[in-house]
Amino acid sequence: MAYIDIEEVIEYLDSDIKKALEQALENYGIKENIDRNRLFKEFVKSVRCKCSNREYIPDNLVDK
Repeated sequence: MAYIDIEEVIEYLDSDIKKALEQALENYGIKENIDRNRLFKEFVKSVRCKCSNREYIPDNLVDK
């Protein structure tokens, strides 16, 4: 099993995640002007509440 810091992974992918969250809202039908930085901060807060800071993931999910 690999051990990852979930927050570091999210921060590393922040620009792609911001775009994906914005696109998901549009696909869901929410057309309002969304502040993607604020949305991302709220997303990160939610992840902190639901996940441990460090998580084990199966080795088959990590290319070494």
